Amino acid sequence: MQMQTIAVIAPGDMGSGVGQALVQAGHDVVTCLAGRSEASRARAERCGFRDLANLDQVVGQAALILSILPPAAAIDLANDVAAAIGRTDARPVYMDCNAISPANGSKIAAIMTGAGAPCIDAGIIGLAPGKGPQPTRFYISGPDLGPAGALAVAGIRVKGVGADIGRASALKMLYSGLNKGRFSLIATVATAARSLGLLDELGEELAFSQGDAWKLMQGGISRLPADSERWWPEMEQIAETFEAAGVTGDFHRGAAWMLRLMAATPLAAETRETIDPDRTMAETVAIFAQHLKIQLNDKK
Repeated sequence: MQMQTIAVIAPGDMGSGVGQALVQAGHDVVTCLAGRSEASRARAERCGFRDLANLDQVVGQAALILSILPPAAAIDLANDVAAAIGRTDARPVYMDCNAISPANGSKIAAIMTGAGAPCIDAGIIGLAPGKGPQPTRFYISGPDLGPAGALAVAGIRVKGVGADIGRASALKMLYSGLNKGRFSLIATVATAARSLGLLDELGEELAFSQGDAWKLMQGGISRLPADSERWWPEMEQIAETFEAAGVTGDFHRGAAWMLRLMAATPLAAETRETIDPDRTMAETVAIFAQHLKIQLNDKK
């Protein structure tokens, strides 16, 4: 495999893990940390990224740019990269790897086409490389998928799903609609149970009849606030994807509501690394229910 310079924007949990896997395979991984947090800087340094002064330098040096951001920032970054392409006259391949609807994936592809740069649509499924028992899956679509072969390194699996931009994003939306939507649903049920004073009784019945669901509630809900700020916009993207397919988006708009509630609590200040391991599901849900009560009182 030919080693090349690959840009990863930005070094969050997934981006830093992907970049580290690429560095370990011998690629030169670059980013721009201007305006980024100290946590991002520490992750980038730990994972072997090379920090460049600005986006023009990133565009000028990288053969492939991976956009791995919160969904709301995806189109803005594409516009910024397109502007940098215009200033530098470089033509890197742009791979949008964000949790966005196919419609937004098509918008980004149009931005890149207008700038004269190739574009690949990608959807990432799984934990960051090295953080789970399975490799991170990059599903990709577009007219020319060859440049994505550089990502086929230890810890990452790359699979093409067609020549049309948007197919990879759609697959990501479907998977997340089930996976993250499920976690949002159990948090919603548990919060309602706590508000109704029936959490213990519900837990007793679930432990008896649906042990797997009760185990998922106990082990998963306390971890959700750390991801809530990133996940609720993804639920909105899923809703848009489903509605474009003629299917209701109401389930996932409800999931977005629950995640926004979590994001408004003090627990949202946690990161995946700083989650309190001793906080129980019941304690977490009590905080959700308390904040819900505050919101309802504020509306009166």
